[in-house]
This record gives sequence, structure tokens and C-alpha cells, in this order.
Amino acid sequence: MTETPTATKAKPAHRSGLAAAAREFVLIVVGALIVSSILRAFVGQMFIIPSESMQNTLLVGDRVVVEKLTDVERGDVVVFEDPGGWLGTEESGQKRGSVGRFFEVVGLLPDSSHGHLIKRLIGMPGDKVACCDSKGRLLVNGQPLEESQYLYPGDAPSAMEFQVTVPAGRVFVMGDHRSESGDSRVHLSDTGPDGGAPGDAAFVPMDKVTGRAILVVWPANRFDKLDVPETFKAIPAPGPAPDKPSISLTPPPK
Repeated sequence: MTETPTATKAKPAHRSGLAAAAREFVLIVVGALIVSSILRAFVGQMFIIPSESMQNTLLVGDRVVVEKLTDVERGDVVVFEDPGGWLGTEESGQKRGSVGRFFEVVGLLPDSSHGHLIKRLIGMPGDKVACCDSKGRLLVNGQPLEESQYLYPGDAPSAMEFQVTVPAGRVFVMGDHRSESGDSRVHLSDTGPDGGAPGDAAFVPMDKVTGRAILVVWPANRFDKLDVPETFKAIPAPGPAPDKPSISLTPPPK
């Protein structure tokens, strides 16, 4: 006697529909994470301000958007990796756990700024930066800066006197809250992380610069664009950038 083939039991339609929807959801999430990671790596990312060194331009806890597509210039507020030994003089951001760090890496959380600093770019390669003229103003290529637009109220442009020439491939940075900023001035006698001449640590390598901060986006009541102050637009062009920095801890001629 011939046996009748057993019919294959059909899967319920709603189960196959749920599986397809789940696969589609996973693909959307993975795609979004990939796109977010690419944007973070090459276009821009958000940072949390970790210290008081940029008050009152930026306050502790502010969220800023940092873009990476355009070259930085004098007057920009820039985020950069610690060039070596700087974070010992200034508080860094709080490091998140593994889950929080994952969401930072894929761009879903603002960077906690651990290992990064934020300052104002004062001198480009070849610039001569000095403190101070007879009126107590910072000089860049002999041009005095009018810093009242961003300098912390009551702060002097610098409590220490110096004259430097910024070497090739590096920049000279200072915080807007000068009395609370462990910036380039603090490291004018330090060697770099791998040794070198005194003062090498004061100048941030361009390849350590993450990008320029362009917007304060949080808290909402502090939403603001970060423009280059007008005073930087009057600075003359620099001379040739030397291979090694020139540093003198004496004031310029009055």
C-alpha cells in the first residue's frame, strides 16, 4: 500500500512577518551606528567642557559641536588631544564605562573629553607671540590683541612675560580664563613627551588638533555660535616657521 506523503506544516504568517521586521530593525540600527561613527570620525562630534579654563566663553558642562572639515585659524576655539603632560596641570573629563564609551565612539553620546583639552588658538606656525606691550596687551606679529570680547573678567592677558616664535607644524594656545588655564605658557620650560629641547611641550602639534568648536548646543539657554573675534583679523601674516621654537621668558621691548 502506497503511503500518502505527510504535508509540511506551514509557518504562521505572523511569525515570518515578525522575523522580517526584526531583521529590518537590526539593519537600520547597524546602518545608523555606522553612519554616526563615520560622521564622528571625519565630520564632527560633540564634546563636554571639562574645566574652567575657557570661562566665560564656555562653562563646565557645556556641550559644544566640533567640526573637522575646515582648517583651524587664529582665534578659533580648538579641541586637541593631550600633547603630553598637559592634563597633569588641568582637570580632564570623567572617563565613562565601557558602555558609555561605546556610545561615545559611535557618536550617540557627547565625548566626555577625557584625554582632550579645549583652548583658543593664539599663534599659528611662524607667528611671534609675546606678552606684553606697554598697555598690557598680548602681541601677535607685533599687533596687539583687544581681548575684552572673550577674556575672563578681571584676568590679565598673561601674568607671565614671554616671547615665542611658533615652530612649523604646531600652534600656540591659551585659555580665555587665563588665571585658571594650564595652556602653552605653563609648558614653556617643559620638554616634550619624548624628551627634546625645553619648551617643546608648549606647542601643540597640528596632528593632535581634533577640530574647531563652532556651536554651544547645550544647555539650551546658552546656545550660541563660536566665531573668530574681530581682533584676530588684523594680525599681519607670519614669517617663515622655524623647525624649532624660539622662546624667551622676557617681555618684548616697550
